[in-house]
Formats: sequence, structure tokens, C-alpha cells
Amino acid sequence: MSLRRRITAAAAGLAGLALVLSGCLYAQIPPTAPVDGPSPTPQTEGIDSSLLPYYGQTLDWQPCGSAGFDCTNVTAPRDYADPSAGELQLAVIRHRATSGQPLGSLLTNPGGPGVSGVDTVRDSLSLVADETLTRDYDVIGFDPRGVGQSAPVTCYDAAGMDAFLYDIPPGERGSDERNAALEKRQADFAQACADNSDGILPYVSTANAARDMDLLRAVLGDEKLNYLGFSYGSFLGTTYAGLFPERVGRMVLDGGIDPSLPSSASGIAQAVGFENALRAFMADCLTSSECPFTGSVDDAMNDLSSLLSRVDARPLTAGDGRQLGADTLVTSIVAALYSDQNWPYLRQALADVQNGDATVAFQLADFYNGRVDGTYQDNTMQALRAYNCVDYPDEGDEDDPQLLAELEQKAPVVAPYWIGPDACAAWPAPPTGVREKITAPGSPPIVVLGTTGDPATPYTEAQALAEQLSQGVLVTYVGEGHLAYNKGNDCVNSAVDDYLVDGTVPAVGLRCE
Repeated sequence: MSLRRRITAAAAGLAGLALVLSGCLYAQIPPTAPVDGPSPTPQTEGIDSSLLPYYGQTLDWQPCGSAGFDCTNVTAPRDYADPSAGELQLAVIRHRATSGQPLGSLLTNPGGPGVSGVDTVRDSLSLVADETLTRDYDVIGFDPRGVGQSAPVTCYDAAGMDAFLYDIPPGERGSDERNAALEKRQADFAQACADNSDGILPYVSTANAARDMDLLRAVLGDEKLNYLGFSYGSFLGTTYAGLFPERVGRMVLDGGIDPSLPSSASGIAQAVGFENALRAFMADCLTSSECPFTGSVDDAMNDLSSLLSRVDARPLTAGDGRQLGADTLVTSIVAALYSDQNWPYLRQALADVQNGDATVAFQLADFYNGRVDGTYQDNTMQALRAYNCVDYPDEGDEDDPQLLAELEQKAPVVAPYWIGPDACAAWPAPPTGVREKITAPGSPPIVVLGTTGDPATPYTEAQALAEQLSQGVLVTYVGEGHLAYNKGNDCVNSAVDDYLVDGTVPAVGLRCE
């Protein structure tokens, strides 16, 4: 049993629960190939000469979607250490500044890893930028390599993904039979990804995605990178700052992730985050006459543990024939805990499960997995695996009794469903990432947002990130749910907007309630 590289998405940028996701994709724009021998410019100062053809390419913007949006493709090397290893195309979208006089480009990443930045900016611009930012910046969304339309990681079709994500393995939880079935499932998935992803897997990493952002910065005509990253996007931004501190402009990282925290410790922190969010949900639920639980919060948590055990032993069958086991029910719980606006859905789902109805629970789990009407809207769950398996080194912590005891003590309700055979053991690309502090010496101030009740990116990680960055500035949002910016808190929004637009650094120790 392992906590190594626990595969739990921190899918950011989704402010409220919408059970219907957009599946429309903009038409592919033919890329403009790099040209030979461009002259160095302020945007390319310090760039290795072998990369200058990429940094010197001209973009061919074409209108896409609604008025004010343009799309293009940017050609990037698969391997920055060896540009001769081939190329890939990065899908990019731009929402032009409504003022007509942009301060520059503001790159955004909505999280994941694996969430499409193109889709988010095109379909849900207000989730990543308010009217102030859209007025003063060209807001840029892009699909990181391996994601969406940027050399996507491809593994299974819809039926295969259904089996991978929802099928209940044979045997009792923790048994050799069950673990063997899960190991085979992971190995089969990894092989399918290798067979269907056109050789991209070794190059899908956050370090390479950060280098792609520097390429985007240059071809967009910016000397410095202005950036707003959410959840995993904060890790992507931190990685960029570590690689190119002198090229950082104004950077805000919402839902900060500690880059030095080992995967096992991160897995425990996230489990505790969801356990605490679940307790907050229970406290609220118990005030409603529609709550399926009674008594104290501890009583309700114990009853939920019993419900999970019952579903684990006797899964519920949904109308489409899928079976709801405890793992899928935990996925539905996790999905709802990203925002307290989703708590009514969770209350209904748990009440229905108690009565033998899995409908709403499957709606929540499907939302988390990007599944709508039997089809998957994107490749988020496949790209998520690709990034995590390459980004996180093998800690060799399987069967560590101290880690398991800590998990069970700090997160007793979710603990039984938070561990299993290593999800990356059979991954065909070796891990290349490291877990270490990133200080980014020489950067300007970097604003880190942390939400005290954030289950997916715990507040303690935002604190740690702000402390280790040489110019880190922590803004605390006292509240529940995932992320802080653009969620209705004027204090947070003003702090972010004032910094990105005017360069006004938030006050030290700023707390927004």
C-alpha cells in the first residue's frame, strides 16, 4: 500500500458546481513554423542560441469563439535540452484587453494538472480574470503540453475510461487479490497511454511546461512574465520563478503548493484537508432539516464511515448499470468539497445513497472526472497521471507503517480510501522531477494566496511557499473551499488586482475575511 504520488486532482478554476461542461473545441489553427536565425531582442535576452528559432517565430492569430477572442498555435521543442528531438504545438487563446491599451499579456493556468487553459478562458473567462484584469490585460490561456489540444496524452476511449475510473476490483479492500487487480489496471492504463500518445510522455512535465511559458512570454512580445496561476497552476508558476527569476513580472499564485513537500506528505496533507472540509460540511449539514445525519459532528462522521463501509461491501447500481462503490462515493464527496456552494449537492447525494439511490453521487463523480452523458469532455484525468508520474520522484515508502498511522490518525474517515498500489509503478516514462524548496532569488514580489479551509491545496502549503520564496508575500483568505481569488471577497480581489495592474504589493500579513 502506498501514498507515493497519490493521484488526486486539484482541478482549479471551477467556482461552483456545474454538472454540464462545455465540449466544444475551437478549430485547429495551422502553426507558423520557426524560422532560422532571428536576431536577439529584449524578449530573448539570455536564451540559448539553439532555441532562438522558436523564440523568434511569428504568431498567426485568428478570431475564435466570441468577439474579442483570438487563437493561435505556438511551436515548441519536445525536449528543451535537445531541440533536435522533435516539435509539438501549443494551443493558445487570447482575450484582448477591453480597454484597447493592454499593459501586456497575463498568462493564466486554471489548475489540474490537466485542465485546459484554452477552454477555461474561452468558456469561463470570469473564473480566471475579473473585469479589472480583462480591461487592462490581454488574458492568455494555453493548453500545457499533454493537455487538450497541445500534443494531448491519449490513453483510453470513453468505455475504457469508465472501466478504469469506476469499475470495482474483485476481492476485499487491502487483499492480495484486490491489489493485484488494481496493479494490472494501472499497468494496462500506462501501456495504453504509451501506445496512443505519440511518444510525448517523457516530455510531459511541469519543468517543460514552465519553459513553454517562457517561450510564450517571448513570442507574445513581453520582456517579463505576468502570471495568475490557480492550484496546480501555482506550482507551475513557482517552477517558472525558480527557473527564470529574472524574467518574472507580476505573479500571483492562488492555492499555493509547497514544492519541497514529498508526495507522501502532500498526500497526507490533502487527505487531512478533505477530512477537515468534510467536518465543516457536517457542521453546516446538521443545522438543516434535510441533513441525513444527526447528533454531533463526530457522530455524523462516524455514520459516514459506516455508510462508506456499507457501500464498499454492497455497491449500489445506478440506472446506467454502473456500480457505486466506496471509492467512487469518496470521489463524489471530494468533488463537492471544492466549494461550500456545492454542499447542498453533497447533502442530497449522501441522503440518496442512504436510501439506495446513486444518481446524484454519480453526477458529482462524473463532474470531477469530466464525464458528461457517457463521454469525456477532455483528457484531464489522463494528463493528470502523466504529469504526476513524471513530476514526483519515487520515495520508496510503500508499507511505511508510520505514514499509514499518521494518515489514519489525522483523517480517519477518508484514510481507508486514500491508499492503494502505486499508481505510477508501471508508468513508461521515468520520473524526472525533484521535491525541493524554490526561492527564486532576484524575482520581484510574488503574491501567494492561501485559503484557511482549502481542502485541495491546504493553507499550510501556501504558508510554506510564501516563506521559502525570497520575495513571497502571503495573503490569507479566511474561508472554506478551494482557492480565494474572484470568489466574491473584495479584500482578496483588490489585493490581486492592485498588484497585477498597479504593482501595489499587498500589506504584510494581510488577512481577508
